[in-house]
Amino acid sequence: MVFSSHIFVYYFLPLALLGYYALGRAPQRWRNGWLILTGYTFYGWAEPRFMPLMFATTFVDWLVSLIIAHDTWLFWRVLRQPVTQLPHRGPRTRTQRRAILISVLLNLATLGFFKYFNFGTESYNSLVQALGLQHAQFDTFFRVVLPLGISFYTFQALSYTIDVYRGEAEAMSNFIDFSCFVSMFPHLVAGPILKFSFLAEQLKYRRLTSDKFARGVAFFMLGLAKKILLANPCGKIADVAFNAGSVGTLDAWFGSIGYAFQIYFDFSGYSDMAIGLGLMFGFVFAKNFDSPYRSESITDFWRRWHISLSTWLREYLYVPLGGNRRGTRRTYFNLVLTMLLGGLWHGASWNFVIWGGLHGGMLAFERSQGREGFYHNLPRPLRIAFTFLIVLLGWVFFRAADLPRALAYFASMFGLGHALPGAALLGGILYKPYYLLSIATAALVVWAGKQTWDWTQRMTLPKTALCFALGWLALVVLATQEYNPFIYFIF
Repeated sequence: MVFSSHIFVYYFLPLALLGYYALGRAPQRWRNGWLILTGYTFYGWAEPRFMPLMFATTFVDWLVSLIIAHDTWLFWRVLRQPVTQLPHRGPRTRTQRRAILISVLLNLATLGFFKYFNFGTESYNSLVQALGLQHAQFDTFFRVVLPLGISFYTFQALSYTIDVYRGEAEAMSNFIDFSCFVSMFPHLVAGPILKFSFLAEQLKYRRLTSDKFARGVAFFMLGLAKKILLANPCGKIADVAFNAGSVGTLDAWFGSIGYAFQIYFDFSGYSDMAIGLGLMFGFVFAKNFDSPYRSESITDFWRRWHISLSTWLREYLYVPLGGNRRGTRRTYFNLVLTMLLGGLWHGASWNFVIWGGLHGGMLAFERSQGREGFYHNLPRPLRIAFTFLIVLLGWVFFRAADLPRALAYFASMFGLGHALPGAALLGGILYKPYYLLSIATAALVVWAGKQTWDWTQRMTLPKTALCFALGWLALVVLATQEYNPFIYFIF
């Protein structure tokens, strides 16, 4: 189930809101329990067999946090004694170190098995075959299916146990509250990846106000409009170009721009809908996008794109690796390694590793240049254009099915490939007035529009009317569209 679907908009969401608000003045825990029920229903709609997996990892992480807080393996003490204060920030005991190790290894092993088993097997078999060692290939009779949203809820659960271990968050004595944090459907399968400390107080105390609800509806409608009216038609452009057996230079560039707009409006639109849903249920989530295509450098881009992921990578990977505290060379190494792993987090493919390496290399290069380097001395429009070009080239690795196809697409973009005569027919599809209008509108919103977060700070009657008009139009178009994918579900 996705937010931009009939079953969600017309059935699931109204029932979820009705049950939530019907609880009225009931204890907050009852509302959290309702969110758990709706979250598991949402998660298990397509693949109910993975619901026990999410529950098991949630329970283990909750138990580990209590072991860390109480510094004991005695389960009767862990389960019966409430935690009333933050753990101290001094040296950790052997019990606490082993407990956090269990949490980290369990979460990463679960994520690694489901997400990278097929990739690892295929890479190994390709390597031994290239070396002429066919007898050493690993033959498997099954394929591992990737559970929905495992990359997102795994990172969220890890942030919780790590924060408790660091003494930056209080362990939650009540399993219902923690389970609500993991399984809450607005951010369950595609983020934002929220730190536990950001939501800890809201899980216990939050206010439901008409202003929050109104802003939440505006967020949801604008996000739905981004997804249906902009991301989907731009996605059709990208699919035509990237799936073609042969493509001309102009068509290749047009297709890559289509994909750049698709992935931005697809994911930022989904994030807007998630933030809006959170507000409807009384939660305030963090901003996840901040006009990333207006960035003046790749460093600036990662302050604006998927902010919750870049924050997670910085706080739980880059800083623990040493950050910039261990010399210049180590800083560059940490930047590149963090982005390589960030690329691999997105998908089990060498394309994602290369994409991460490209961004990590640019982050290291920009740091080496400092403020006096030539890159930062360019006029602002050129800095934005140059940054967008690098991001655009990186998206080719993101979109192409595999590395050979990515390289072939690059060859077409730079006139090094040979377009077959039939490739000219693509223009009849790519340059239809509807698609040209979609690209032009997307570009106008990207470089001249205002962020949803800022635009909805103060809702007026004209803004409300515009939100309802765009939301209504998106629902009308949704009823006619057969093409409605969501890119980040595969991550």
